[in-house]
Amino acid sequence: MNGNGTSRAGKLLIGLLLCLLAPFSLPLQAERIYTLKFATLAPAGTTWVNMLQDWADEVRKESRGRLLFRIYPGGVQGDEPDVLKKIRFGQLQGGAFTGYGIGQIYSPTRVLELPFLFNNIEEIDYVRGQFMPDIEQGYRDNGYELLGWMEVGFVYFFSKTPIQSLDDLKDRRIWNWQGDPMGKAFFDASGLSPVPLSIIDVYTSLSTGLIDTVYAPPLGAIAMQWFTKTRYITDIPMANGIGSLVVSRRFYQNLPQDLQKLLKRTGTATGERLVAATRRDNVEGLEILQQRGMQIVKGDEDLESGEVENIRIRAGESLMKNGYIPKNVIDKVNSWLADYRAGMSKDSIDVAK
Repeated sequence: MNGNGTSRAGKLLIGLLLCLLAPFSLPLQAERIYTLKFATLAPAGTTWVNMLQDWADEVRKESRGRLLFRIYPGGVQGDEPDVLKKIRFGQLQGGAFTGYGIGQIYSPTRVLELPFLFNNIEEIDYVRGQFMPDIEQGYRDNGYELLGWMEVGFVYFFSKTPIQSLDDLKDRRIWNWQGDPMGKAFFDASGLSPVPLSIIDVYTSLSTGLIDTVYAPPLGAIAMQWFTKTRYITDIPMANGIGSLVVSRRFYQNLPQDLQKLLKRTGTATGERLVAATRRDNVEGLEILQQRGMQIVKGDEDLESGEVENIRIRAGESLMKNGYIPKNVIDKVNSWLADYRAGMSKDSIDVAK
């Protein structure tokens, strides 16, 4: 009797303790920590990586440590196709991508990188704003969530000898990002035969003389140190480079709703800050490069005339033919651009009156 009584008392005591501890154990179970492994080609210490780190700190603070970033800068996780492969296998969850990587997520987005398409950033902002709902849905349909939009900026030719004309380009050993359909379309349309290389091999190839010309925004040429191997910048931008902050849709959907909203809100804001900072730093970067002895080369008439429009048309036709960018997407962008330019012309006429 005494033994059974003691046993029952012990069980009651254990049950009472479990009841008392239950309210404290539930929050511990709910406070799961999620880690977002995030890769970028941008080297550590650059504007891009610094702002990504600011984003990570903001998310960590607002989530009370429930959502943490692990940022891999400088291409340590490989070129952009390598990063996307690792995201598909779950080794990484997200990354900051340029147009090349974006093309493997949702290729129609790269209509914004057609050569010689835009005259200024106002046109870029207007057309992108019209196209953004399609872009976001396209990312989702292909297994990704667009967290923020960014740019690498207007892309120029950096070369060891001056480039003033298309004929000058034909004599150069120009780098082309290996496997990039947009680059191939541009060079085919221009009658050029580039040297295909991974972006990771560009600096070494400039050093050895395998290539003597590259294309990049000023900030990119500084970040990658390509400017140290070139002397001239042709003053006519060939395109405006796009970028995205992207996360795996699977990872995103597995987050609690409050963390989804936090990641989306802060990612959008970070993208906006990155666009503003990139545009500012690219302008300042051109000045810095000139101060370091680089010379700005003015393009001849064939780089300013209707020939560049023919290059854009031929490149677009090639991309439509291989299905990389559908015809209806190019038609929509051309229509939006025409509407914007018509509106600007009308405003100019009204002001003149």
